[in-house]
Amino acid sequence: MKSRPLTFLLALAALAGPLAACTPDFGDTRTTSTATPPAPPPVNMAGRWRLVSGNGGGCGMTFTAAGLEGTIAPEGGCPANFFTSRRWVFEGGALVIQDHKRKPLVSMKQSVTGRFEGMLANNEAIWLER
Repeated sequence: MKSRPLTFLLALAALAGPLAACTPDFGDTRTTSTATPPAPPPVNMAGRWRLVSGNGGGCGMTFTAAGLEGTIAPEGGCPANFFTSRRWVFEGGALVIQDHKRKPLVSMKQSVTGRFEGMLANNEAIWLER
């Protein structure tokens, strides 16, 4: 009879291996993210702005704000292809104006409060001001 407990333990050990393989692995569920959230725009973008070209011309643009992004409603007479402006995002410390297909038109940095400046691909200076 002394061999039965040993046989029983050996049988349990034989079953434990395959059963352990059936245990689901949920991985490490601890939150360890150290990423910092993006900084908000340096000014509230909501409201009317004026887009001005270094080559002359300009237009009014109404921005709506929702945190780090929003929409743009350009008025008539915008320089270059800014009449297609529909969206803005603030990323990497820059204001990016995008067209209706979310293609970037320009990336601008704030120079002073209420003014953003950038350069177009043709080296034309462009700025946005209150």
